[in-house]
Amino acid sequence: MASPEQRLTIDVGPRALEACLVDVGVARCAGAILCHPHPEYGGSMDNAVVVTVARALGAERFTTLRFNFGGVGRSQGGFSGGPAEIDDARAALTMLTRLLPSGTPLVVVGYSFGAWVVLRLAADTPGLRHVVAIGPPLDFLDWGFLDAVPTPITFVAGERDQFCASSRLARVVVSPGHSLLGQVEQVDPCRIHASIMRPAPSTSG
Repeated sequence: MASPEQRLTIDVGPRALEACLVDVGVARCAGAILCHPHPEYGGSMDNAVVVTVARALGAERFTTLRFNFGGVGRSQGGFSGGPAEIDDARAALTMLTRLLPSGTPLVVVGYSFGAWVVLRLAADTPGLRHVVAIGPPLDFLDWGFLDAVPTPITFVAGERDQFCASSRLARVVVSPGHSLLGQVEQVDPCRIHASIMRPAPSTSG
């Protein structure tokens, strides 16, 4: 049986954020926050891809926390162009960390604009288990920080994604610690789970 959704308010950051927690309980293998697409183009935590991935991760024993960026739904504030949204994601991660037992592996997942947000978050957040970037809009925004992300990254993108040119994605994926899982249209939650939980490569000589 699926775990029930719990609506809550994230109140540990600069602004209060509407959120939805699904805690799978003591059987959990990890916790994950999920970030939605661009707020000015209809993005919300109830986006179909975000909800589908959250439910699929829940089935694989992830406790999930998805939330609305500032100005979306009942979340306070408004769209800032990026900085405040990164702070929103950081607040969500802080909230999830406080809700879970110490030492629970933590994963950040983002779709479209949300992929950029979680990658920016991961660039200065040590200790994350994995980043999943679904449909990252590589043809927009600044991606020059990617080499600073210390966490393994899995990219999921469509072959004909108008905002994520395959040529740019190919250059990104060749970097150490980066992998390409498949097409957005054919997202396999079990493969996402396997990619996330794969042991990190050893850095010892």
